[in-house]
Amino acid sequence: LRPAGVRDNFTDTRPAPACSFDDRMSLGMYNPESKTKRRSYDAGFKLKVVSRAEESNNSIASREFCVNEKQVREWRKTKADLEKIPKTKKAQRGAKTSYGALEVELHTWVMECRQNGYCVTRMGIRLHALHMAKDNKLKAPGIENVVASAGWCTRFMNRFGLCLRQRTKISQLPKDLDKKVISFHSFIIKQRRIHNYDLGDIGNMDETPMTFDLPSNKTVAIVLSCLSNGTKLRPVIIFKRKTLPKKVKFSPRIKVRTHDKGWMDEDGTKKWIEEIWNGRPGAALKKKQSLLVWDMFRAHTSDDIKQLAKSSQVTLAVIQGGLTSVLQPLDVCLNKPFKDSVRKMWHEWMSSGQAQLTKVGNLKKPGIELIAKWVRDAWEEIPEEMVQRAFKKCGISNAMDGSEDSALYEHDSSDGDVCETSDDDNVYADSLTRDAAEALFGHTDDEEESSFEGF
Repeated sequence: LRPAGVRDNFTDTRPAPACSFDDRMSLGMYNPESKTKRRSYDAGFKLKVVSRAEESNNSIASREFCVNEKQVREWRKTKADLEKIPKTKKAQRGAKTSYGALEVELHTWVMECRQNGYCVTRMGIRLHALHMAKDNKLKAPGIENVVASAGWCTRFMNRFGLCLRQRTKISQLPKDLDKKVISFHSFIIKQRRIHNYDLGDIGNMDETPMTFDLPSNKTVAIVLSCLSNGTKLRPVIIFKRKTLPKKVKFSPRIKVRTHDKGWMDEDGTKKWIEEIWNGRPGAALKKKQSLLVWDMFRAHTSDDIKQLAKSSQVTLAVIQGGLTSVLQPLDVCLNKPFKDSVRKMWHEWMSSGQAQLTKVGNLKKPGIELIAKWVRDAWEEIPEEMVQRAFKKCGISNAMDGSEDSALYEHDSSDGDVCETSDDDNVYADSLTRDAAEALFGHTDDEEESSFEGF
């Protein structure tokens, strides 16, 4: 032991650190405004360290770059992954999740929706995840803690390689658009010349989804159909449930069915042809040839459906993928005003104070009898002139002498915003207010939107 204040008289021969204070400042490894030192390195820096370690050894690389030798060893192990990410990225976040079972089930739901023609927004994913967490049918530990934030949604989509699909724009139409449109019109003209259809025997059918609850988990598929003479056939509503309440009575002007997933399948298409199409005005008087236009949904193109259509003397005109926004009358002119009318009724019902809360504080969805009434009233509000114009805009019912060809694709200013492609056949299509969003998800500092889509 030496006396206090007395220093050993020797020279320190240990090598000085390779990095000076200025070096650490230039490398961004010291923040003078922060009380704690936080070191983060981008992929480019890590690869430089790995390269130097491979040239010499881990110890030399750690001294030269002022990093821990353990980090050098870890970076060498993950070199292949570091080479795959951007050089400026500092972390590999999003690779793991605490809610794997929920996300797998959620991904299955998203793919089913897309497979059946329904697009799903980011808000739709978040709401469905929140509903799954509340139900907790998966019995996974900690699943009740899911908050379904916007940042989580981004990471979920990245993990499963999902991307948002935008509305179809002109630039997104098929490159051989003209060729396909001409082919479709040639088929229509040929069939009309052969069979000489009445305008009441030329029709269009389409399915469109809507929801009426919060969180939105009950999809209602609505099947609309009309004739080129302006006649609107009975709409069909398909509720996502197993059975209908026995005491509820529906108007004879609408058809109500149920389905486990709330979608129109092949059996539902068969029933629609037998009950709605074959029950159109004048069809029961005598067997008449008819022309039915619809899209390439898989329930429309099966062999059984083709056989049923043939036995019912129905010629099917199938619109090729990507062309429904040009050739399908319901998509071009009718779906949007119909949905706008239904949503207006829904909002009026909500603002009138008739909506009630469930035991857990969620808004109760309107009863199926009320939804059926809204659909019926909204469909009946569509004027016959708009239906007739929709078929002419798509080149399906125009006069054979060419006198009405000017109506093809024309935009009538009197239509306003009516004759536009449906905004999106979305499971969650309306706007969610900020207050409602905060009530569902709470406040969040995630990087995503401050205004939300979906109910």
